[in-house]
Amino acid sequence: MRVFVAIVEEGSLSAAARWLHLSQPALSQTVGSLERQLGVRLLVRSSAGMAATPEGQTLLDEARAVLARHDQALVALNRQCAREVGALRLGLPLDVPPALLVAPLGELAAAYPATGVQARHLAPALLEAALRRGELDTALLREHPRGQELDCLLVLEEPLGVLLTTRRAERLGGPDALPLESLAGLRWMGFPREDAPGYFDELTAVLRAHGIEAARAATQMRAIVPAVVYASVAAAGAFALAPPHLARLAPDGLTWCPLAGNPLIRRTWAAWPASSHRRDLGHFIAAFDIPERHRDQRTVRFAAGVSRGFARRGSS
Repeated sequence: MRVFVAIVEEGSLSAAARWLHLSQPALSQTVGSLERQLGVRLLVRSSAGMAATPEGQTLLDEARAVLARHDQALVALNRQCAREVGALRLGLPLDVPPALLVAPLGELAAAYPATGVQARHLAPALLEAALRRGELDTALLREHPRGQELDCLLVLEEPLGVLLTTRRAERLGGPDALPLESLAGLRWMGFPREDAPGYFDELTAVLRAHGIEAARAATQMRAIVPAVVYASVAAAGAFALAPPHLARLAPDGLTWCPLAGNPLIRRTWAAWPASSHRRDLGHFIAAFDIPERHRDQRTVRFAAGVSRGFARRGSS
């Protein structure tokens, strides 16, 4: 019916095809099928284009009413779904880069103004556990989740630098890029392994390969927030690993230096339940600006993961 109405209102197959983003043969087949089903001719071609026959004019009036009622029903259903779905529960690490969420939250607000966002800051291991328990709709994780219950998409890769007292950084050759092995003998202000076992093991393996023994990384912080990191580094004469965005916040007396060759990379995945059908969540995930070298991976993940979870209901 929508194809038939478009052809009559646009006056030609070509104009209707452009408006509907379909091919002209597809439109011709649709109208032909409709005419065979009804047993009447609906359209005639003239010098002015395509026009409705008397039978077609009768169908046109009824079709417009049916389509208007159909569209009204969809609007009512979408409003009801928005009320029932409620807020998007978003889990975040304590030190997530603020810029990472600007575009996804903006896109979500523009496309789904009725969807609010409830953010919770938790340690990485707690985030994944909360997501699996159904307490969150999506979360940013430091480790790729295992199993089939969660789908995920790599959304950020950050080269980690090192945060030192300014005096020590100058002795080591900073603020230019420092070799990781130049930190041998210093204590690493790390985090408890149980917070992110895989990420912790990855970091300590790279540190050990550059002469920094895991035993020297015994000092751990439960809360990885900038103020705690700064105070611990300044008081203990140690070093902390930190992404570039924390360098701009370092107080006097501390210096952030990049590491030569970028030997340490921190990755962040957006994860969500594989069974989720929320269209607003699909729109939020799709808005992340993912690392360039993973764009092919994004296509695969959306075909195998996001599309499976969201497109069943015709989602964005």
